[in-house]
Amino acid sequence: MAHEFLEDAVSILGDLIAFESVSQQTNLDMIAYINRRLDLIGTRTYLTLDEGGQKANLFATLGPPEQDGGVILSGHTDVVPVEGQDWTSEPFVATRRDDRIYGRGTCDMKGFIACALAYAPMMAEADLKRPLHLAFTYDEEVGCLGAQVMLKGLIETGRKPAICIVGEPSSMRIIEGNKGCCEYETVFSGTEGHASQPDLGVNAVEYAARFVTHLLEISETLRTRAPYNSRFDPPWSTIQIGRMAGGIARNVIAGSCTVDWELRPVSTQDFNFTKTQIENYVEAELLPRMRAVHPDATILTQVIGEIAGLEPMDQCEAEALVRALTGDSERASCVSFGTEAGLFQQSGISTVICGPGSIQQAHKADEYVDLSQMDACLDMIGKLGQKLATAP
Repeated sequence: MAHEFLEDAVSILGDLIAFESVSQQTNLDMIAYINRRLDLIGTRTYLTLDEGGQKANLFATLGPPEQDGGVILSGHTDVVPVEGQDWTSEPFVATRRDDRIYGRGTCDMKGFIACALAYAPMMAEADLKRPLHLAFTYDEEVGCLGAQVMLKGLIETGRKPAICIVGEPSSMRIIEGNKGCCEYETVFSGTEGHASQPDLGVNAVEYAARFVTHLLEISETLRTRAPYNSRFDPPWSTIQIGRMAGGIARNVIAGSCTVDWELRPVSTQDFNFTKTQIENYVEAELLPRMRAVHPDATILTQVIGEIAGLEPMDQCEAEALVRALTGDSERASCVSFGTEAGLFQQSGISTVICGPGSIQQAHKADEYVDLSQMDACLDMIGKLGQKLATAP
């Protein structure tokens, strides 16, 4: 039977989809919409902004405001672009057909946000003994930038929530682990010259090629470091080269080259191992050879984002809570895509992922969420409210 709040959640989802909150644009209108809804029910809200003031996180509290041990429902407000995708309906208009809602962000992850907002008025009226927090962030899709700002602000307030449920699309199954997501841009600067005298120049493309070859060698080593009984797919940490660009012509020694690459570690140990291997190779092998010809040659790596993974824990308070709420008795899974969950875990908050929709629909044309998934999510949030109202 459909949940009593399902139609409210669907209506809110339609409003959220209409905000074209792709990561490259502001999310302030969407945050203002959410803030207005929460203001109407007397929710305490706290905003944190990016440096330009064009994007915002919203952290809201229902129940006793200063009490520790609360539960966070977390979702990101940004979505990926739709350019170049073949949609059969307008991507920023929620379209309902075949018991599904279609639109950009329906499952990743405005469906979860809509469910949380649909239940908020009842939570506000309930006599919660433990706080319920709503955390809505910016720029998850481009490096989890907003969550880092929000959590820094939360730590500074001294508040200590105990549990976080990140509502990424998991088909309402419990996910206890996800790989980290670390993105980099490495720029090689050599010196140009005529191709007939290659020894007089420092070919940035050639040194970038050596760098990429070393990354691939490290990638093969990481395969041998897969944890015993790892449940990630693939089970080891991975390195991927996304883009390499440099040079201006066949007969000109390339003076510059850029390599965009990523690392998805299964553990902090693999992250540290990889960074050490790369730094040693650059400092001991590449730079000395480049600077022997051109003393001003450089290799500079810009960190686009270094997001810790969610590491499975033997004893996980968040997992126990979500099992009690959903009745899920199957073993929790691990996934390779990145989320904000590891950031909450690093902040000392027990965290799992559980949300409506499937990752198989995310980022694609005709993205959708099944109404049955939203129904199940509403059931979970409703039971959470009951638990918070009776907690000692």
